[in-house]
Amino acid sequence: MMTRGEVTAAQRIVVKVGSSSLTTAAGGIDPGRVQDLVDTLAAVRARGTEVVLVSSGAIAAGLAPLGLARRPRGLAAQQAAASVGQGLLVHRYTEELARHGLTAGQVLLTVDDVTRRSHYRNAHQTMAKLLELGVVPIVNENDTVATSEIRFGDNDRLAALVAHLVHADLLVLLSDVDGLYDGNPSHPGTSLVPDVRSADDLAGISIGSTGAAGLGTGGMHTKVEAAAIATGAGIPVVLTSAPQAGEALAGKPVGTLFHATGRRRPTRLLWLAHATEPKGQLLLDAGAVTAVVERRASLLAAGVLGATGSFVGGDPVDLVGPDGAVVARGLVNFDSDEIPALAGKSSHALKKELGAAYEREIVHRDDLTLL
Repeated sequence: MMTRGEVTAAQRIVVKVGSSSLTTAAGGIDPGRVQDLVDTLAAVRARGTEVVLVSSGAIAAGLAPLGLARRPRGLAAQQAAASVGQGLLVHRYTEELARHGLTAGQVLLTVDDVTRRSHYRNAHQTMAKLLELGVVPIVNENDTVATSEIRFGDNDRLAALVAHLVHADLLVLLSDVDGLYDGNPSHPGTSLVPDVRSADDLAGISIGSTGAAGLGTGGMHTKVEAAAIATGAGIPVVLTSAPQAGEALAGKPVGTLFHATGRRRPTRLLWLAHATEPKGQLLLDAGAVTAVVERRASLLAAGVLGATGSFVGGDPVDLVGPDGAVVARGLVNFDSDEIPALAGKSSHALKKELGAAYEREIVHRDDLTLL
């Protein structure tokens, strides 16, 4: 049987596993499932490949100890469950990895950690050092402190962004389904889609949502979105079920392989595009849209018509053209209440009128990503 070269050649792999693949229906951690997963990851490490694990399951693992029958809807209750469950989950991973002589390192991330420049740099350096020391990083969103407004939302997207953060060669998404199907896999007549080479291959495919167990936040649509983020940044993706993880990581043609469609991008800008919620909008004239989109130029005050929303310098904002279409997202250099006095004026005029501090870009091109 032929193997997938994208998998067998990968020197650094990010593996994401969902809640439903780790826990029992009652919500507790299934020791056998965790052991099987760790055995598979240890086999990958034994062949010299570095592994980062993005693991869901903290909230689900906290349900049984708290006497909760199902995942709570309220954010505070979810955070309480995560607080209890995260320790249990990492302890289990630590014990299982130790059987193979491997060390686990817990990494809890929030959106703020990876979109603001200084925080992002620290996250990148920490992950790099963990891998250099031979540690297996266990990554999760910091559910205990994340707010409903500022969060990744699902670990599929987080995994795609982590894959880019650590310069991974491959992302593997493990689910309770063995791949992408051209319809509901429980219905007769549907078939597995073995390869996705472009968005055209997804045309006409019905993509479902959260799994039947109800323990996770993601579904097939979040996995396809995560695959688009990763492949668009040059990282191939394998989507399959946890029981097939060993075969998938050995390069066997199981599950669905999403082929890379783009090239690597500046990492922080990938996070800016996919892991932030805009605090407001900057309204651009047609000339500014052309400068930003076609010439990749910074956004100057002269091309700004106005602003909506409430934001401060350093916040993410969307750049909107005259037709109402969002063309880019960037980190703004001024507060929203300053924009009306700046809009439509040249940098020279602003310097003369308001001082040298205002002779700068509204959004610098280094802090701007096209959407």
